[in-house]
Amino acid sequence: MRPATNAQIRKLRGVATYQFGKEIGSFLFGRGTKIACSAKTGRIRHIYLRNQLIATLRPKDGCLALTTDGARLILSRVETPSNLVTALNEVAEFIRSGGDLFAKHIVCADERLRPADEAIVLDQNGSLLGVGRAILSGFEMSFFKRGVAVKMRKGVDESVLSGGPPAD
Repeated sequence: MRPATNAQIRKLRGVATYQFGKEIGSFLFGRGTKIACSAKTGRIRHIYLRNQLIATLRPKDGCLALTTDGARLILSRVETPSNLVTALNEVAEFIRSGGDLFAKHIVCADERLRPADEAIVLDQNGSLLGVGRAILSGFEMSFFKRGVAVKMRKGVDESVLSGGPPAD
C-alpha cells in the first residue's frame, strides 16, 4: 500500500463521479488516499482512506466496487446519493448478513440504476444493510415481484466479521 499519485487520484475521482454523482469523487479521494496495485499488471486494485479499504477498482469494467465502509462514507456526506435501493425492514437481517435482495422486497430504487451498477442497500429507516451489484434496472426493481434484484457482495454484519482486503 502506498500513497496515490495526483494522476491516480484524478482517475479515481473521475470514475467515482461517473458512477455516483458530482460530489462523490472529490471527497472520496483526496490527500489521504492510498492504493494497492496488482503485482502482475501494476494497475490500481484496492483503494484505502485512512488505512481503511473503501473500494476496489474492478479490472473488467474499470468501475469501483464499494466496501461497506465506502458506502458509509458516501452516505455520511451526501443526503441522497444515486444508486440507492431501499429494502423492507422484514428482510433487513437477511440482507445485513449478506443474502441477496429479491425484487419483491424492494420499497424503492433509484430509477437511474442500471444492471451491473453498484448498489447501496438501505432499510426503510435509512440504515445501511450492504453493497452489491444490481441485476435489474431501478425501474424493474420497483416493478417486478420475482427474482434477484441486487446480488449482494457484502452485508454490514458480514463485513465486520471478515476484515481485510478481498483475495485477488
